[in-house]
Amino acid sequence: MKRLGLLAVFLLAITLGSGPVAAVQPGEELADPALEVRARALSAELRCMVCQNQSIDLSDAELAHDLRILVRERLTAGDSDQQVLDYVVSRYGEFVLLKPRWNMRNALLWGTPLLLLVGGIAILFVSQRSRRSASPKLSDDEAAELERILNSGQRQSDTGK
Repeated sequence: MKRLGLLAVFLLAITLGSGPVAAVQPGEELADPALEVRARALSAELRCMVCQNQSIDLSDAELAHDLRILVRERLTAGDSDQQVLDYVVSRYGEFVLLKPRWNMRNALLWGTPLLLLVGGIAILFVSQRSRRSASPKLSDDEAAELERILNSGQRQSDTGK
């Protein structure tokens, strides 16, 4: 029973300690704690171009290391957070941001499926309306002839019973 309890504690410790670990090396950290907090926040917003779905703060790739150093150099030089992001985007493109900025290219990308859906519904609506109005009206003679045919068929089925 004691072993089971120790095993449970061990598994709990592993589970709690298995969260994301920053890949920032001790030599990368800035001496100013406020700048380091800003650098970590910015690093969490930037995509590792090698790993692609991981921030540079969590990536061990060499390019991520270079980007972390670049962010810290820009902050040390006095750049604002926005200036650092603008600089990195100017060098690596919009893809480097984990959360892309809103612009017309993004709007078109995200809006196209909605536009296609609305367009498809509009086409279905128009085609249904034209299909209803496309059925020709019978003339009085044609309506009388149809009525006669239907009535004669009705009489035959009544007599056939």
